[in-house]
Amino acid sequence: MVATVFDYQAHGLVASATRLPLPGAGPATIGDVLARQLTRDPDRLALVGRGGRLTYAQLDAEADRTAVEFHDAGITRYDRIAACLPNDIDIVIALLACARIGAIWVGVNRPLAPPEKAFILADSGAQLYLTDAAGAEEIRPALNELPGLRVVQLGAAIMEGGVHGFVQHPKPKPYPRPDVDSYEPAAIAYTSGTTGRPKGAVHSHHNLLLPGAVAVAEERFGPDCHQGVMLPLTILNLVVLAPLTAFQDGAACVCMDSMKPEDIADWIADEKVGHFASVPTVVQDLLTSDNVDPRDLATLGHPDIGGAGIAESFQRLYRERFGKHMTVAYGMTEAPTIVTKTSPDEAPVEELCGRAVPQLEVLVVDEGDAPLSPGAIGEICVRPAGAGPYAGVYTTMLGYWNRPEDTEAALAQGMYHTGDLGYLDDTGQLFIRGRQKELIIRGGANVYPAEVERVLVTDARVSDAAVLGIDDERLGQRVVAVVQSECDAAELEEALRALCERQLARYKVPDRILVVAALPRNAMNKVIKPELVGLFAEQ
Repeated sequence: MVATVFDYQAHGLVASATRLPLPGAGPATIGDVLARQLTRDPDRLALVGRGGRLTYAQLDAEADRTAVEFHDAGITRYDRIAACLPNDIDIVIALLACARIGAIWVGVNRPLAPPEKAFILADSGAQLYLTDAAGAEEIRPALNELPGLRVVQLGAAIMEGGVHGFVQHPKPKPYPRPDVDSYEPAAIAYTSGTTGRPKGAVHSHHNLLLPGAVAVAEERFGPDCHQGVMLPLTILNLVVLAPLTAFQDGAACVCMDSMKPEDIADWIADEKVGHFASVPTVVQDLLTSDNVDPRDLATLGHPDIGGAGIAESFQRLYRERFGKHMTVAYGMTEAPTIVTKTSPDEAPVEELCGRAVPQLEVLVVDEGDAPLSPGAIGEICVRPAGAGPYAGVYTTMLGYWNRPEDTEAALAQGMYHTGDLGYLDDTGQLFIRGRQKELIIRGGANVYPAEVERVLVTDARVSDAAVLGIDDERLGQRVVAVVQSECDAAELEEALRALCERQLARYKVPDRILVVAALPRNAMNKVIKPELVGLFAEQ
């Protein structure tokens, strides 16, 4: 029997306490996100990728055709559809189709190693896995441990229509489209945890559409500003910032299938991209590459930057090109996306992350969750704005999938506890002082030391391991490791690197691995990581 009411408690989640509508009276669910533009101008360009160009009417029809196929494959309301696909029109079509049948979307990042992907598929309980030929082959050894999973290999059909190759119906046919509640789960975004295993942050349709609805209400971009996306659309935050924002604005989303600066420049020039959100590494390469003609970037207005430390040399380069200061964003998977943002009219200051976006309130609290006075350092927390045009509209995530204790801790007192340390100044601007959970941000990608340490210590020759981030002007931070062992250093370093390359995504593999006889420890026998930083300065 198909469930008609979602059981939050069974999955360790908490239903939203408030149910205010989105600003602007726009579409309330992801499945309906095209509705407003379909009535205004259905022939307007909606989606561009290597696989083709679709108007709003064409995209609507493709989403319906794919929803029929999902239904015929036995996918029902609240089932999980996982996707590990490149940036192209297929992944967006599949997302919309998933929402239309009331299923829950799970993005699986392509750079992850096969064991990491298998864990996400198992933990989410995915019933359907959309991937390409390489993705299907790499997950094959794990299928015995994923008995309920059906793998749909799109393969070479991607370039000929992708999901269209999965669809058997030339015209949309009726299918049982449920009346989806906008506050029900829409997607699960996996974020690395301090235990070394990812946790699935669950978001409602409402929360995933809210950032775009606010952008439309404040006329931040407009229907003629094409939104580009080169970072993976398997990352839920990028879905929120690119296609979901573009569609609510009546604009086009341009799916870029390469991170090479010359390829990004070609996409910008050919499709007149006006905005994108990215990381410093991508924008810096775009502005400095000898293979990029600056004239190709003429339509690009003011890209948003987030996810890594910002070098002064890059800030200067950005000002020279765009005529204003860069806007630095602080955000997270659990928010989702941006929490605070600096102003383009103010020069960036070290540790400054700006003011809260209008639908949110940012607090800094003590260990008892009491708000601290300006200048006092504590844990950064996020909750709905208490005043202004968007008061009470934001809701926190629904929790962590099948992790009730983590959900309770993260959402205590009705606010999301980030685990990051910082302070607010007298004007409400947030300054980050440290990451309580030791998160490393390498070129915009999150790496938790625990997940790398967990792999390193599986080698019997390693008695302990410490992974940390060291400053890097281009990437923000680099991942490095120090392991405790009595074995030959050169031989062990080589073996550990190979081990990490098999078990972890490439960006998580340490750039340097040092072997020491003993790691420095405090009185509680905990490793003193700050003392290890100097080892790499000496190299």
